[in-house]
Formats: sequence, C-alpha cells, structure tokens
Amino acid sequence: MKKILIISATSGNNLILSKKIEKICFTFNVNSELINLENYDIPLYTPIEQKKTIPKDIQLILKKFINAQGFIFCAPEYNGSIPPILTSMIAWLSVITKEWRLVFNGKLALIATHSGGGGNNFIQSLKIQLNHLGTIVLPRTIVVNSYTEFDRNKSNVKIEQFINLVGKLKK
Repeated sequence: MKKILIISATSGNNLILSKKIEKICFTFNVNSELINLENYDIPLYTPIEQKKTIPKDIQLILKKFINAQGFIFCAPEYNGSIPPILTSMIAWLSVITKEWRLVFNGKLALIATHSGGGGNNFIQSLKIQLNHLGTIVLPRTIVVNSYTEFDRNKSNVKIEQFINLVGKLKK
C-alpha cells in the first residue's frame, strides 16, 4: 500500500490543518502518517553542523521520507517564504545521503497552508524548491487564512485527486 507523509511545520494552526487532512486521508483508507517538525530536534543546517554529526531526528525523518510515495506539506508563510524549520529539514535531507534522490525524486506533493495572509509566497517558494529536487507538486493547494476557512468538500476533492495520483506511481 502506498504511504503518504503529512508534514506540519508548526504546532499551531498548521497542525490543526494537518489533522483535518489526516482525517480525510483516513476516510479514503490511505496509509498516512502525520509528523510535526516541532517535535524533532532539527538544527539549522550549515556545513559546519553537518561535519559535526547528522542529528538522530534527521535520520528518523529521512527514513519516513524515503518510505513515503507522497507528501502533504502544511506550513505557514514566514516573511513571504518557507518557515525556517521546513527549509532546514529539506536542506538536511538533501545532503545527508548520496541517495538523496530517493527522498524526493519522482514523488508527489500537495501543499497546504494556514497563514495570516494569503500564503501564496510560501506555496510558490516551496513549489520551486520541491520541483528542483524532482518532486512533482500538484498545482492545486489547500489554503486557510483570515479570509478563507477550511472547506472540507473542496479539500476532499484535492486530497482524493492526490491519493489517486500517488496510487498510480510505479514505486
């Protein structure tokens, strides 16, 4: 059975959004796992940190990413871009193994956000980064903000489409 990894970058509104998405995945009988990045020790990635040691929590996250066929990222927009914890995690995952393509390449991603503003800069920034790593990012997103409430019906459609595409992956 294909596995979907739901990644929340915060313990606040995006974790709440992640849990709603996880419930929808459950209704489609999908093997999914929700991780909250704030529950892991993810130091800022720098080459100096990498030379010291690879953090154990990063190694745990690496296994989860390798075993997943699809990702749903839930994060707010920080200063018009990606939250630092998410950027650092992606940086670590892309450098700690020579097989880094197994982490991202050819896998599918859906982006969701609960942001104070529109969240569009976050969505565009993350799409660029994930596409660069070989991840196929769905053009449709799930957006919740001060102007837009969570719409379960629309989210069901987007998540079902995502799940169906993940199911068609050869891996």
